[in-house]
Amino acid sequence: MVLGVPIYVVAASALVMAAFPLLLWSVAGMRKQPLPQTASEVPVDQRQALLRTGPLDRVILPTVKALGRGVRRISPAGWITALDKRIRLAGSPRTWTLERALAAKMVLGIGGVIGGLQWGGGVVIGGLMTGLLVGLFGYSLPDLLLWSRGRERQDLIQKELPDTMDQLTISVEAGLGFDAALARVSTAGQGPLAEELRRLLGEIKVGVPRREALRHLLDRTEVQELRHFVLALQQAEEYGLPVARVLRVQAAELRIKRRQRAEEQAMKVPVKIVFPLVLCIFPSLFVVLLGPAVIRVMRTLF
Repeated sequence: MVLGVPIYVVAASALVMAAFPLLLWSVAGMRKQPLPQTASEVPVDQRQALLRTGPLDRVILPTVKALGRGVRRISPAGWITALDKRIRLAGSPRTWTLERALAAKMVLGIGGVIGGLQWGGGVVIGGLMTGLLVGLFGYSLPDLLLWSRGRERQDLIQKELPDTMDQLTISVEAGLGFDAALARVSTAGQGPLAEELRRLLGEIKVGVPRREALRHLLDRTEVQELRHFVLALQQAEEYGLPVARVLRVQAAELRIKRRQRAEEQAMKVPVKIVFPLVLCIFPSLFVVLLGPAVIRVMRTLF
């Protein structure tokens, strides 16, 4: 007992309080250290460099990494692969590493179980079920955040792809090489697709073959249109087809698919509007139209 409060309640509160700042810090990003302005501010040895860093980098980061490595060793390989894929689809944020995600999942899961047991009111079955449910939700919360961010990122890539393909086609038809056209489009564009193209060009510049770099691009995305474009480009290189013609065909197909998606979303509107129409609009309409008639009938009969 600590000041009249059970020790497991204090432990659960401490775990949850430690997990949420870690989760928010991972999602929002790490603060940037200011660069040294003069030669006197440059660290000259390892001790001085460590003293210039904050307690976040000296204590919390090593602890999180050690916890993440421990959780990784005891977790099934399939879970690690699935989590790593979610991180890649989310864009591999610099502050959202695999070890940090595993550490957040473990802390939130344990804190949720302990807090759920207390929330259950001490009942054996009810407290156990509540603890398991809250712990499962806490353990799955980083996965949900990564899935949401990855889904949003893939949707943005799908929306940006037709316009980017048009720009790429125009650049190649104007006389630029394919790599030069990619560099121009990635420099002029913004968003996740431009970031992926810049990463693709970076891998090609360091010596990765183009086919392998394109395969890495497909591993980081789940957009079917982008996959079809990469496969068509690889076939064009294999059979010696003109790249400009392949790009023109792919751009036309992407415009058609974008129009079809817009028509599909428009066709879904009448179905989606049925539920608010039946649950919200019809009852109020019936009250306005039939209410006076019902009142008159009640007065006449009674």
